[in-house]
Amino acid sequence: MSAYTAVVKQDGDWWIGWVEEVPGVNAQERTRERLVVALKAVLQEALEMNRAEARAAAGSSYEELALAL
Repeated sequence: MSAYTAVVKQDGDWWIGWVEEVPGVNAQERTRERLVVALKAVLQEALEMNRAEARAAAGSSYEELALAL
């Protein structure tokens, strides 16, 4: 399991948030709890799409390497 950082804030009646490490991963919900659930779902979807795009671009012969920072 990887850890990501969410930046969240309340703006009027809404909670809005972004995942720092992945551009385009953001959400808006009425409660903080629902925002966290939404951010996790959007993040998972974005990672799955990126994974599929990378594998498709690599073609049939590729190697996967784990990268640790």
